[in-house]
Amino acid sequence: MSAQGHNTRLGIMLMAAATLVFALQDGISKHLAAEYNTMMVIMVRYWFFAIFVIALAVRQSGGIRQAARTRQPVLQSIRALLLVTEICVAVYGFTLLGLVESQAVFAVYPLLVAALSGPVLGERVGWRRWAAIGTGMAGILIILQPGSGVFQTAALVPFASALLFAVYGLLTRYAARQDSAGTSFFWTGTVGALAMTIAGVWFWQPMVGADWGWMAVLCVMGALGHFLLIKCYEVAEASAVQPFAYLHLVFAAILGVTVFGEVIRWNVAVGAGIVVAAGLFTLARERANA
Repeated sequence: MSAQGHNTRLGIMLMAAATLVFALQDGISKHLAAEYNTMMVIMVRYWFFAIFVIALAVRQSGGIRQAARTRQPVLQSIRALLLVTEICVAVYGFTLLGLVESQAVFAVYPLLVAALSGPVLGERVGWRRWAAIGTGMAGILIILQPGSGVFQTAALVPFASALLFAVYGLLTRYAARQDSAGTSFFWTGTVGALAMTIAGVWFWQPMVGADWGWMAVLCVMGALGHFLLIKCYEVAEASAVQPFAYLHLVFAAILGVTVFGEVIRWNVAVGAGIVVAAGLFTLARERANA
């Protein structure tokens, strides 16, 4: 790690900025997906994402050829397809449930990563982490309220999104054993853009001028969020800054309440608190074991 690689305070600030950008991106995605087909919105967003990763690759030594070089093209393609599917599912969830409840359920993904790291990566998961996973799942049940008249099957959409993102994260860690972060990032953007173009072009709808402005902001924020995350992991250790990724839930809740007029129900607040506490404990255990 470089000399600046231990600047934890700067890393935390960059992580907080990235989560704020991603929350704003979620809000704009919710607005656009309420007016236009979700597939089209994600397709245009991915076009800009692909341009961004290609521009980054061109600036690196070896250029595009070096960025694209991998011994595991199938794994990289599956990763990219998982992420693009997850984004489509997540944005669809925003239109069904809103930002607050979607992000409250999605917050379970670090626990899903911990649960699946054994069968996928062969990592040992101790009884403490299993207890945290079970506690987090109890938090999700409090949010979803199965067996009550409040339960909506739509609430399973952000859970599916969290599961897809967890598998994507594990495959990214697996790919990192042979490929650099730059290579994985390049495949994520280019394969995702190709897949979304094939799927999304059939759902093209004319967009009014003001919404093209929002689409432009959405695309820039997507690139900015990833750039901030890259810089965050360059200056600080992932284990030190990862707990602050939960700020995404806080920012999304503020946005949902103030802009979209959503209401935070008691069970969502309590359940989300339990899920976040369990997730932070799991991250602490991973850091201790490392």
